[in-house]
Amino acid sequence: MSALGVIAFVVALLFSIMVHEAGHFLTAKHFHMKVTEFFLGFGKRLWSFKRGETEFGIKAIPAGGYCRIVGMSAREVLPEEDQPRAFIAASAPKRLVVLGAGSFLHFVLGFLLLFILYAAVGTTYVTTSIAEVVPCLSTSSAGCTSADSPSPAKAAGLLVGDEIQSINGTAVKDWSKAVLLVRNSPGKPVNLVVKRNGALLDVTLVPTPTVRDKKTIGVIGIVNKLGTMYENPYRAAISSAKLSRDLFTSSISSLVKLPGKIPALVRQTFGGQARDPQGLVGVVGVARVSAQAASDKNLSVRERIGTFILIIASLNIFVGIFNLLPFLPLDGGHMALAFVDGVRRIRARRRGVAMPAPIDVERLTPITIVVFLFLAVLSVLLLGADIFNPIHLNV
Repeated sequence: MSALGVIAFVVALLFSIMVHEAGHFLTAKHFHMKVTEFFLGFGKRLWSFKRGETEFGIKAIPAGGYCRIVGMSAREVLPEEDQPRAFIAASAPKRLVVLGAGSFLHFVLGFLLLFILYAAVGTTYVTTSIAEVVPCLSTSSAGCTSADSPSPAKAAGLLVGDEIQSINGTAVKDWSKAVLLVRNSPGKPVNLVVKRNGALLDVTLVPTPTVRDKKTIGVIGIVNKLGTMYENPYRAAISSAKLSRDLFTSSISSLVKLPGKIPALVRQTFGGQARDPQGLVGVVGVARVSAQAASDKNLSVRERIGTFILIIASLNIFVGIFNLLPFLPLDGGHMALAFVDGVRRIRARRRGVAMPAPIDVERLTPITIVVFLFLAVLSVLLLGADIFNPIHLNV
């Protein structure tokens, strides 16, 4: 496991935490709430400085961070001059903005990382140029024998360097889509127009029917060259938005399925069962995968950087959604209380009665403890599984 990959992951994680807390800090200051502390980590104070009324610094345990806004609890005793600036004194919409700003910036950071990936680092794509013509389509581990027939591409005379221009009259621009025309034509003639040394040639071949994943597809026996694509800012923004949407959707799906995956995680942690690559992974597991990506000799430096960026972007989007779950002590739990407070105030205003006191979050401490214990046990399970039975992904 690459130490550089682990260090890069830790730095990226701490930066993400700082961005999250900055969301709370900036919006709280915008609404004139009093913020007394902004720290990365917990425990003993290692270093800090004070600017205005806020102390900024780093603490010994790099397991998160916090932004302390005065008046988060109705029971907090505040000097008279601080009471108008207390968190609970603000309107429900302002409290919702402050609480949701951390997750919002996770989404923004995820989008920006993907934008950098598409616009600056570049993504690998399959070109229309042929890198290899397979001699035959033998499934034998020994390779082609005299009894094997030539692959359709070999029999048709395709050569390395040929560029496929069209398939059955359809211009080829994106090979990942164009190849479906071949796969959907098993045993049927397919006409290719290829460019060779500046000249266009018509080539007709019949894809060999091949069963993959219980489905019969057509295969002609070529391997295409890989290229690097850099998108202009407009296209990069669109691609980043689409991938962010996909990651958002998959993260929600993962959270919905999370309870059902816990029994399997227990078996994988204590029973030696093989880890499911699609199962639950903790921070240590993500760090391990990041390190694997950073040290994979099969990837170019650009591909390693791109894979790392994708991992961190995915992590930010997942954490952003996770923080919005309506359970204390998560931001989403506090947002649920702020929303209920807002509804109660609206109802009181309509009825012409006195405004109700804010919900006392400390009365919900038993619920907070249950959720905290659940997260703590899950974290320990993930830590054990990630250390003693790690996931190995083909990144």
